[in-house]
Amino acid sequence: MCFLRRPGASAGWIWWRMLRQVIHRGLQSFFYKLGLFVSRHPVFFLTVPAVLTIIFGFSLLNRFQPDTDLESLVAPSHSLAKIERSLASSLFSLDQSKSQLYSDLHTPGRYGRVILLSKPGGNILHQADVILQIHRAVLEMKDGRSSFIGHQLGGVMEVPNSKDQRVKSARAIQITYYLQTYGSVTQDLIGEKWESEFCKLMHKMQLDHQDLQLYSLASFSLWKDFHQTSLLARGKILVSLMLILLTATLSSSMKDCLRSKPFLGLLGVLTICISSVTAAGIFFITDGKYNSTLLGIPFFAMGHGTKGVFELLSGWRRTRENLPFKDRVADAYSDVMVSYTMTSSLYFIAFGMGASPFTNIEAVKVFCQNMCVSILLNYFYIFSFFGSCLVFAGQLEQNRYHSIFCCKIPSAEYLDRKPVWFQTMMNDGHQHTSHHETNPYQHHFIQHFLREHYNEWITNIYVKPFVVILYLIYASFSFMGCLQINDGANIINLLASESPSVSYALIQQKYFSNYSPVIGFYIYEPLEYWNGTVQEDLKTLSQGFNTVSWIEQYYQYLRVGNISATNKSDFISILQSSFLKKPEFQHFKNDIIFSKAGDENNIIASRLYLVARTSENTQREAVELLEKLRPLSLIQSIKFIVFNPTFVFMDHYGLSVTMPVLISGFGILLVLILTFFLVIHPLGNFWLILSVTSIELGVLGLMTLWNVDMDCISILCLIYTLNFAIDHCAPLLYTFVLATEHTRTQCIKNSLQEHGTAILQNISSFLIGLVPLLFVPSNLTFTLFKCLLLAGSCTLLHCFVILPVFLTFFPPSKKHHKKKKRAKRKEREEIECIEIQENPDHVTAV
Repeated sequence: MCFLRRPGASAGWIWWRMLRQVIHRGLQSFFYKLGLFVSRHPVFFLTVPAVLTIIFGFSLLNRFQPDTDLESLVAPSHSLAKIERSLASSLFSLDQSKSQLYSDLHTPGRYGRVILLSKPGGNILHQADVILQIHRAVLEMKDGRSSFIGHQLGGVMEVPNSKDQRVKSARAIQITYYLQTYGSVTQDLIGEKWESEFCKLMHKMQLDHQDLQLYSLASFSLWKDFHQTSLLARGKILVSLMLILLTATLSSSMKDCLRSKPFLGLLGVLTICISSVTAAGIFFITDGKYNSTLLGIPFFAMGHGTKGVFELLSGWRRTRENLPFKDRVADAYSDVMVSYTMTSSLYFIAFGMGASPFTNIEAVKVFCQNMCVSILLNYFYIFSFFGSCLVFAGQLEQNRYHSIFCCKIPSAEYLDRKPVWFQTMMNDGHQHTSHHETNPYQHHFIQHFLREHYNEWITNIYVKPFVVILYLIYASFSFMGCLQINDGANIINLLASESPSVSYALIQQKYFSNYSPVIGFYIYEPLEYWNGTVQEDLKTLSQGFNTVSWIEQYYQYLRVGNISATNKSDFISILQSSFLKKPEFQHFKNDIIFSKAGDENNIIASRLYLVARTSENTQREAVELLEKLRPLSLIQSIKFIVFNPTFVFMDHYGLSVTMPVLISGFGILLVLILTFFLVIHPLGNFWLILSVTSIELGVLGLMTLWNVDMDCISILCLIYTLNFAIDHCAPLLYTFVLATEHTRTQCIKNSLQEHGTAILQNISSFLIGLVPLLFVPSNLTFTLFKCLLLAGSCTLLHCFVILPVFLTFFPPSKKHHKKKKRAKRKEREEIECIEIQENPDHVTAV
């Protein structure tokens, strides 16, 4: 081979071009030899993956264990709220609050909650007897521990023109029963049993009291309803697998009984299934625990793995039929495995970044770790197990065996004497070969549709303006959606939609959302409470809140009694000896921590309770409150922290969930830039970056418009969208930029003809496999369905509509290829003329 230098081309450019060609041809040579090795030892490469699947499949059954700690999965691993919770719990332990508890103030441990809702127009206050009856039934339950009660009213109507805000009626009441377990394992088990009996009791009470609606919740309810999604989705996933098997089998079939490959499509899907089972076995052997977010892995793995299967099948069909089947397998590997290796590497990089310590959501980290193992095993199983299946299928084809019945195909003369139905079943396309058909695989129905109909239509000059308008509409909606992204800190997004937890949360949101959750305001250092300046600072900090505070009650007590307490000794003495002795103020003892140094008492810490008036979006406003209160603790002279258990889920959640996508996207972008000068044509990487960015932003914007929040499931889908787009756009783009046809239009036609079949087969199988998820009654699967449907649809839109049109407008130009072909044609014509002149008698033969 020699490299001719074009006029104006620099030596550096020619060196880079030589390096790219050497790397590309070296990889092709390696995979050609790998294909030959697999084709010479098919039994070995068929047996080893099967044995691995059997070994790790048994381990999957033996070591399956669900993860029961929902907070550690979906709450940010490193957050300031967890530190604040530790400090609050160390100062004011929940188990020490024996007089009165305020609902949702601490992480309550074991508890049972019930909302009693009266009928429309009813007043829950008029049904006190029923409420007390239910309350006594709860307290009389066996195996219960001391239950302390916090309560509140919902749907409150106040007496008109009442100065002291007297309650006229209320629609609902919420009662919380906390259990004392003190961290004991035995008592924790008893508490779990009590919670189970509590839920059963509430169900029984609902049947006995039809005039009330009871909504119960226990501490294990969230985890139970989170895990319920897996149980509800098992049957639907099997249906999804059947649909993918059917689609892959039908899309791999042809009328030609010799060249049809229905079993290869079926075996390709089974290859991905057994590789996923092996990956799951490895995950559980390494002490991994199952959670419902891992439901997405079979769909993610199938979307990537079947792409390699269909590409290998297309690569087989592009090989010459007159070659031995082993050489055809090697040629298919050489043609396909370079691209599949690149896309698999990008998958591994993206999900490897998601599994890094930078990821602050444990569910995302565990998912990405499992996905990395799945990608590696998918790659190994594709070139080994499926490659062996391809070898056996090629051997059957070379020996002219029927692709379904595995019997010898009769001769054309024998078939002509048989009925039409027999000819249809045993037809091997001999009538096409009589017309000197160079490639019988062109008669595959998808290939025929793309070549004869779709390619001509999409590149029509009258269609292109409508495609441009369509893309502008797509970009507008995507941009509009990206401006409305919502953080998904709501745990309801991960639960079964018809579960008791969701029903309870919806009722609570409806009737108890006028006020924010009770926020604990913890002053963790000694403070001069008797000082007027300190009192003003506390009033300033609590301004705008409804407060439940021992300080305000004590100041009012001093004013009413006309008592002076302007110094430390009087303030603390009256507080201990008089104020806290009153029955109506005794519960404030749990809100103050005293210390004694000699004969002097000090207040070393105390707590207040703040409640803010909110609108319907309680969660958003609670996040805003948290963001406003925390900076005040840094600039005020009073050292305090604020805490509520919901802060653990809200704390920097938006940053925590978006970080994996940003890191994965940056990793992929960095790889594409670093390989910019190592690929055969740099413009291929440039177009790939533009296409992936367009698809990613489109999915992000459209899922926001479809009411999908940014939670851990949608983030995982966005990471997957990056790779799914590369998986399908890369072969199409690189084939286009390397094409040497006269025009861009002809180049994109050839690219679609070469890779369009595999892309359409894979995306159609992927989208059809998602349909059963729509029938799983779970918010988690709804999110998974919406995001993956958008990912597949946007990728399909770009591969078959947007890119085929836009690539005809923009570089790379094909003019220099046209000049080269003209020069070669002119040179060939001159040589033929010289030969004819030298040998005029040879004209007839020519």
